[in-house]
Amino acid sequence: MDKRDFDYDLPEARIAQQPLARRSDSRLLHVARDGSARADRQIVDLPALLAPGDLLVFNDTRVLAARLFGYKDSGGRVEVMLERVLDSGRISAKIRANKPPRAGVTITIGGHRLGVDAREGELYTLSLIDGDSIAGLLDAEGHIPLPPYIRRADTTGDRSRYQTVWARHDGAVAAPTAGLHFDRALLDALDERGVGTDYVTLHVGSGTYQRLREGDVRDQRLHAERIRVTESLCKRIATTRAAGGRIVAVGTTVVRTLESAARQPGAEGELRPYEGETALFLTPGDRFHVVNAMLTNFHEPQSSLLMLVSAFAGRDTILAAYEHAKRAEYRFLSYGDAMLIA
Repeated sequence: MDKRDFDYDLPEARIAQQPLARRSDSRLLHVARDGSARADRQIVDLPALLAPGDLLVFNDTRVLAARLFGYKDSGGRVEVMLERVLDSGRISAKIRANKPPRAGVTITIGGHRLGVDAREGELYTLSLIDGDSIAGLLDAEGHIPLPPYIRRADTTGDRSRYQTVWARHDGAVAAPTAGLHFDRALLDALDERGVGTDYVTLHVGSGTYQRLREGDVRDQRLHAERIRVTESLCKRIATTRAAGGRIVAVGTTVVRTLESAARQPGAEGELRPYEGETALFLTPGDRFHVVNAMLTNFHEPQSSLLMLVSAFAGRDTILAAYEHAKRAEYRFLSYGDAMLIA
């Protein structure tokens, strides 16, 4: 299975560079999982497309202001892209600079100074030398880490719009973008419809934009990300399924989290509580143990996310839906429109 099997032409004009005026202005392409039908809708139609008793599962991670700009001792400019906060005084991060910094180098970012401790692969460990805390550094100097295909600088508006309205657990450096379409009015409409909501946590890492290598994709490994599935959610999902309700994952991060928890040692496909790391890479042919339907954005060509949705509904169904979406002028990628596969 080669990444070129999941290629399609994505015109630059179809990549959304700005969020819409309102979250719930987004369009929604409704695609039957078996490929038998599709229809152009709006995201506000979602409650009517779901049934009372269905359960929507969201990712409640919160995006950090993870992009930082500073200078080395030599005066050379650097860009620090946070990958993970290790503790109140240390981070793991990628660094872009003319020359890779060595251990012992100091980086100044505003009124804060960080020392380079070590490097492992593409990730550096940095420790705070001057400044109150890592949280204070991010609050004072951090920029919202917009994806590389959004070709503009972040703005103050991105601090709220590149964040779900229910975000609560700090840790992501990229948004769970399928959740960006929901505002309070849409959540209220879902509640009135009798559709339940609950949460998992997956802290999206910068590796989400990493390109796959050449060769068989099934021999490749994704970046590891931290996830959490609670016992209460497991019980609620079991109750929902026993009553005939569907489990609707809002985004590929939720799919990966739930399916990872069902694949932990000893689970054998049964959803169980889990807290730890996942590098789950779902490709066509893989079985889904928990998720019955999925709300997702339109993903980049040749990406692991496109492979995941192709695993869920079939490559031909998904690529045909994408071609329809292009002709119908849907907006693609993070600030783009959505697709419901059910």
